[in-house]
This record gives sequence, structure tokens and C-alpha cells, in this order.
Amino acid sequence: MRLPHFPTLDRYLLVQLVPPFVVSLAAVLAALLLERLLVLFDDLAAEGSSLATFVSLLTDLLPHYLGLALPAALCVSVFLIIRRMSDNNEIDALMASGVSLLRIARPYKWTGVLVGLGSVLLYGYIQPVARYDFRSGFYYAAHSGWAPHLQGGMFATTSGDSMLTANRVTHNGTVLHEVFIRQREPDGSVRIITARRGLVTAVPSLRQTRLDLWDGLIVYDPRNSSNKPSQTRFKHSMRTFDQNHDTAAFRSRGIDERELTLVELATRLEASHQPDTPVGDNVITRSSLRAELDFRLARAIAIPFIPSLAVALAIGAKRRRPIMGLIALALVLVGFDHMLQFGHGLVATGRMRGLYAIWLPEILFCTLCMASIFRRSRGSWRRSKAIPLSGTGRMA
Repeated sequence: MRLPHFPTLDRYLLVQLVPPFVVSLAAVLAALLLERLLVLFDDLAAEGSSLATFVSLLTDLLPHYLGLALPAALCVSVFLIIRRMSDNNEIDALMASGVSLLRIARPYKWTGVLVGLGSVLLYGYIQPVARYDFRSGFYYAAHSGWAPHLQGGMFATTSGDSMLTANRVTHNGTVLHEVFIRQREPDGSVRIITARRGLVTAVPSLRQTRLDLWDGLIVYDPRNSSNKPSQTRFKHSMRTFDQNHDTAAFRSRGIDERELTLVELATRLEASHQPDTPVGDNVITRSSLRAELDFRLARAIAIPFIPSLAVALAIGAKRRRPIMGLIALALVLVGFDHMLQFGHGLVATGRMRGLYAIWLPEILFCTLCMASIFRRSRGSWRRSKAIPLSGTGRMA
């Protein structure tokens, strides 16, 4: 199969795009995830969850923040490339040879189209399922297993007739010092366990909690037997505690419109006829379904127009600081995103139709992007005609 042929200029521009896009995507993702990761890690540590649970929930969070990071990374990377080419007079040389600014921006426009198509899959299918998986995983991490929140000198019932206490507790209830455990067996016998140090961890199944003990003594008293009590010293011992009640199953997906895919949103929207009638067994109104569907589509459709705005703002006067164009670009994108979110809220509450609250800002943003690059391309073409194409020019 023969691969499609790309002109030399397109290959050069796309190769220049890859490094800053990867760096920008990683930086934006790290900035968005950092605060959420700290809160999530603190919550899971308090519940005694394992590292595998933390990694699983982090994986479910990535699609949400990836939807925010992709447009930002594309915008920043295109702006930096065009600005660097403008400062190095590469843009002027291309225009002097008859290449317009629209032609220079063409590969980035097609890149925006590809990112927009990928965003339809991300916003429409991956994010809703990942959102539900995150809520489900966090629910089981918080309610499954036995994760004590001990304090020094506090008594806790683990499972059955077992009782646990420790003189001193550190690291959010996971590290115990001077541990005392009493276990009563069904036949009436009693087992007393003391240890100098203990560590509480949740097993991967989240149905049991593991307690590792070091430097301790086990005293066994068979009350209903003729055997004498016995004692055993140990360097390391491991105990497991079952949860004392069955964890209720998490709800099914679809009670929240943000957990529905695009096809499910369209199907439920078509099945409802009254503006504010609950759909199915859930309490999702038609206005909420309409707002969510329009919001996702508007965000995805706007992405292919972002490179045009970035190219237009990156081309400027040589003496002007590039940070000014980047600030203006950030203000436009952030303002547009907040307008969409505000419009989403208005449509969801039934205060305004989606045509005015979501699609009107969408049309204005796309028009602004195209008008900016057309205006900049016309002005750059006029300036490029003044650049001498031969070396016959003389200074006065």
C-alpha cells in the first residue's frame, strides 16, 4: 500500500509541531492533574487503599483532563512554531516566494481536524465511561474492606469477636505501635496477640485488610478443652480481617447525563417529547440531555479552528513581545470555554435554548478564528510585496 505524499513544506511544519506539542501536552496534563492527585492520594491513604487502586483511579481521570489538555497543547505548540519562524524571517521568505499564510497554516488546520475527530471519540465515548469507572472505583475503595481510623488508645472491632487497639498510631492509621489484639473463637477459646509494631494495608481484592505484625507474642487459651494455655513468640506474623458486612453494589451507569455516550444521549433525547419530563427510570430531563449533547459537539467542532487563531496571533510586529499574543490567545480560549460552560448551565436549567446559549458563541468563535487569519494573511501579503526578490537594491 502506497503512503500518501506530503509536500516538503507540510512535512517540515509537521515535524516542527511534534516536540512542542508533546512537551505542552505533558506540561498541561501535569498542571491539571497535580492538585487532584494530591487530594485523591490523601483520600485513598486515609482509607488504607493499595497503590494499585490509586493507579486505576488515575487512569480513569486521564480522559477528563486529556480533553482539556489537547486543545491547549495544540494551540500553544502552533503559536510557538509560527512565532519562532516569524522571528527567524522564515515566514517572510516563504511569502516572498509566493506562499501565503493560509498555505502555511494548512497542515496545522488538518492537524486540528484530526484532533477534533479524536475529541469526538474522547468526549462522546471514552470520557463518559471513564467517569463512571472512576466513581465506581472510588466507591469500592471507600466502602470495601476494613480500613480502621485508629487513634492512640482507641479500641476498634475488626470482624466477628476480634478487637484491636494500639498505644500509638501514625501515618493516617496504617502504622501501629504497641499493638494488642483479642480474638474470640466460636468454641469459646481466646487468642491474645501483642506486637511491638504493626502495618495495616488493603489487599488487592479490597475484601480484606492485611495486618503485618513484628516482634510479638501469641497467647492461646482453649477455654473448652483440657489443654493448657500456650504462648508463641514471633518475629513476623500476618493476620487478615474480613469486612463485617457486604458492600452494596454500585449503581448502574446512566443516572447522570455526563456518564452517557453520544449515541445514548441522542437515543434518550429522541425518546422524550416533553421538555422537562424525566427519561426512563432516571431523573434526567430533556433540557439536561440537550445541553450535554450540544456542549460536547460544540467543544469538538471548535478545535479545528484553534490553529488558525494561533497562527494569526503569532504573526506580529518584530519588536512586539510574543507574550502579548500568547496572553491574548489564552484569554480568547478561556473566555470561549467559560461561555460554553455558562451556556450549558442555561440550557440545562431550561432558561435558554441551545441555539443562543451554545451555538451562537460557537459560531462567533469560529468566525473570529477565520477572520483573524484572513486579515493577517492579507496584511502579510501586502508587506511581502515590498521585500526585494533580487540583490539589486541599494541603500540610500
